[in-house]
Amino acid sequence: MKRRIFASLAAAALVALAAIPALPALAAGPPVGPAPDFSLNSNSGKPVKLSDYKGQVVMINFWATWCGPCRKEMPLLDSIYKQYKDKGFTLLGVNVEPDPKLATDFLKKLPVSFPVLYDVKSDVSNLYKVSGMPTTVFIDKKGNVRAVHQSYTDGDENEYMSNISKLMKEK
Repeated sequence: MKRRIFASLAAAALVALAAIPALPALAAGPPVGPAPDFSLNSNSGKPVKLSDYKGQVVMINFWATWCGPCRKEMPLLDSIYKQYKDKGFTLLGVNVEPDPKLATDFLKKLPVSFPVLYDVKSDVSNLYKVSGMPTTVFIDKKGNVRAVHQSYTDGDENEYMSNISKLMKEK
């Protein structure tokens, strides 16, 4: 008798749980809204401030030298940067390692034309709630975060270019 009651209660609980609508997953990365401003030293030796790019579409790519997908997408990011840089777009590569020499040595072997910034204390990574490498953030001309993309697999660059094109058409 106790088994039947237990089985009935368990079945009723499963039915009740199935009826509860699933909650949407929380998106990683910064919330959509104003992009947190920051200033970091760059590979040019000069500090770069995000707010200096207001009025442009900005793509921030958080990366590390130990990250395989980061290394794989780096030439693709450079190609995207070269394609759009004269059209009101910039790409900021933010290296997240505590020792900028790692990134500098890496960039000697795989040079890029976009600015690379050094987030040696992870202040900006924390500000943007970066939880994995690479993380790419798209910011519109008004300075608002509009999309966040985590990781990289072949073909993601098409999504990047679609986001950039869409944001560049906005006023």
